[in-house]
Amino acid sequence: MKILVVAAHPDDEVLGCGGYLYTRILSGDSARILILGEGITSRLEKRVVTDEVARDLEALKKNAAACAAKLGAGELFFKDLPDNRFDSIDFLDIVKMVEKHIREFKPDVVFTHFSGDLNIDHRISYNAVMTAARPHSSAFVPEIYSFEVPSSTDLIPPSGFAAYQPNFYFALTQEALEAKLAAYSNYVSEVPAFPHSRSIESLKIHHAKRGIECGALRAESFIQIRRVVS
Repeated sequence: MKILVVAAHPDDEVLGCGGYLYTRILSGDSARILILGEGITSRLEKRVVTDEVARDLEALKKNAAACAAKLGAGELFFKDLPDNRFDSIDFLDIVKMVEKHIREFKPDVVFTHFSGDLNIDHRISYNAVMTAARPHSSAFVPEIYSFEVPSSTDLIPPSGFAAYQPNFYFALTQEALEAKLAAYSNYVSEVPAFPHSRSIESLKIHHAKRGIECGALRAESFIQIRRVVS
């Protein structure tokens, strides 16, 4: 099986489905990770890529490569879209980026963001995947899942967006959870301290809670958007 992960920012891919990726790749499946955004410049007053910022961006890419290697993913691609400014890019251009990778890689399944995430880049990434992989498109994909990203999916406003209600769970072994957390730890500039929802301690609690929901010791949760069988 071929798995394509379309993530908005570096670290979304491992937070969203790192345990699933590690387990499936270990069993012989292949995976490609497409990271659409650069993930840093929204923290600046203005998006000015100085030499220092360029070095930080390059370091983040190296962190992403180390994370992908830990998960076993052999292919990692970056599109360097401006962080938290995807809405400043023509939507069709983003769709075509996703289409290109679907046509090249021909995945059996795609994982991407939840449509109602607080982060606008996440919502646009979801919409780009759904547009690229629409029925009758040459980039059609039979299986699509949304993942959750702590500090975005869990911060959905009480009104205006649909709630994240998982209907697909992947039970994680202790090994898979440890591999996911070790991979995530490569993002040295992105891992906050407890009690932030993306801290290592919080993630352990989060995956235990998802496990409780499905009768497992620990789990990742997803929303199954599409599954076509024949």
